[in-house]
Amino acid sequence: MQTTTINIQGMTCQGCVSSIKTVLEKLPGISQVEVSLDQSLATIHHNPSVVGIEQIKAAISDAGFEVID
Repeated sequence: MQTTTINIQGMTCQGCVSSIKTVLEKLPGISQVEVSLDQSLATIHHNPSVVGIEQIKAAISDAGFEVID
């Protein structure tokens, strides 16, 4: 397992947090997702041989949020 932290712009409420968690938890290889509205961060525990960072970022972007590198 690998832990990745991603900065996310565009979250304004707990509904946004829930949307991001739902999208990421549907990806294969994701074991745990923690999203902080206050810090604008998502911490993702994943299997890098199943799902890569770029796939995770793409899922966040597809959900309507901006990933900040």
